[in-house]
Amino acid sequence: MSDILAGLYPWIKAFHIMSVIAWMAALFYLPRLYVYHSEQVGLTGETHVLFQTMEYKLLKVIMNPAMIATWIFGICLTLIPGVVDWGAIWPWTKLVGILAMSGFHGWLAGQRKIFAAGGAIKTGRQYRMMNEVPTLLMVLIVLSVVVKF
Repeated sequence: MSDILAGLYPWIKAFHIMSVIAWMAALFYLPRLYVYHSEQVGLTGETHVLFQTMEYKLLKVIMNPAMIATWIFGICLTLIPGVVDWGAIWPWTKLVGILAMSGFHGWLAGQRKIFAAGGAIKTGRQYRMMNEVPTLLMVLIVLSVVVKF
């Protein structure tokens, strides 16, 4: 199995990078939609329905599949001998970043459900602050992989 994965390494790595880009784009965009939804739209009316549709499709059509693909290709990369040195610190810091990113993804999905139910939403400022979370996690993950501390 590892021989097959080793032969496919460039392809797996390429698809991993593409899925990470798609996931990150969605992680940056969904909180921004929440900012505008909470500040400009509110929880009623046609524009509210439009925002709910955009948020739902971003989550279900782009973000969830991109996260799943990122995990699948990432796990495949870890199964290739010599790609990851589990004795080093960097794979563990990267894993913490990935788990936190996945948790943030789940939090965003929960916020979408709150909007859909017409529940208590956060302020635009709070969503702006949460919009920085993926950036901080990306910095941790990229530094972990590139610098390999």
